[in-house]
Amino acid sequence: MASLFDPITIGSTLLKNRMIMAPLTRGRAGIDGIPDELMAEYYGQRASAGLVIAEATAISQGGRGWLNSPGLYNQAQQDGWKKVADAVHKKDGKIFVQLWHMGAAVHPDFLNGEQAVSASEVTLNGQLPTPKGRDRTFEQTRALSQQEITQLVQDFAQAAKRAIDAGLDGVEVHAANGFLIDQFTRDSSNKRSDEYGGSIDKRLRFMMEVVTAVCKEIGAHRVGIRLSPTNNTWGINDSQYRQTFSRATELLNEFNLAYLHILESKPGEDSVMEYLTPMMREKYQGVLIANGGYDKHSANKAIEEESSDAISFGIPFIANPDLVTRYQKDEPLNQPDSSQFYTEGAKGYTDYPTLDISLSA
Repeated sequence: MASLFDPITIGSTLLKNRMIMAPLTRGRAGIDGIPDELMAEYYGQRASAGLVIAEATAISQGGRGWLNSPGLYNQAQQDGWKKVADAVHKKDGKIFVQLWHMGAAVHPDFLNGEQAVSASEVTLNGQLPTPKGRDRTFEQTRALSQQEITQLVQDFAQAAKRAIDAGLDGVEVHAANGFLIDQFTRDSSNKRSDEYGGSIDKRLRFMMEVVTAVCKEIGAHRVGIRLSPTNNTWGINDSQYRQTFSRATELLNEFNLAYLHILESKPGEDSVMEYLTPMMREKYQGVLIANGGYDKHSANKAIEEESSDAISFGIPFIANPDLVTRYQKDEPLNQPDSSQFYTEGAKGYTDYPTLDISLSA
């Protein structure tokens, strides 16, 4: 019977345990989106995870709408990611990077005033900080042309190639949380009438084209994908969410990916959303990583019951670079300082204490 601390192979990569560090946007890459020594130190500190999935990283300038988030669309950014990869590998770790385009969540402040793009004309609910101030409300997008969609698919593939050239072990396609791919997937944000909109298969076409191109570029064994079937971020939702994500799971089986990563919090008794991870586990034939508020006990139970093959942890890894050791030794966890999640510098980033193993052993 497997546990959190047993090895597992994803694609062609052997992981030393099943504790995955979830992708966590931290905003330390500066105005140009170039990973630096501080980011390398941060990820290196957490290399005891079976797999580090590095934060969402823009595939193009037009897809980058999070202040000080990293990119992978030029050589300087690629060189920065090499520092990160080297730091993780030096500690015998494995690292993928998550690739995204934010679509309608890119404020025009990041685009010299031009409209952001999405599947259709849409205005998301909410705000994000921009170079011009905090809490800038999202604005209406314009719909992408078919020629632009084709270019974006290639941008994903090119960013994946840069990731491998930088020495990273693979990539995770970000198809969750209301960003561009998710905006195509869900019927509240995709009102297209061409081959990218309407039926479920047509709304999933962009996702499948991206996955196809990325797999062709770097090999399916180096590619994972993240979905959030019951997440309504920014007010985006799907009236057929069960059917949509059931079909997405069926189609993803055809690629023989390294893994499928599902972000889904277990609903409370008053939730009207169906919990879809069990259904997706039943349908998906490869490695499934689950994420959603797990602790050591619930994670081990999920793996023992084979409802998932590995578990990803987010906030616990922020505050506990040695989370694996703490769980192994049943030691208490550091508490995260949420006020420092998206700031700059080392505070609340690389300064969390680790256990003195010689004393606690």
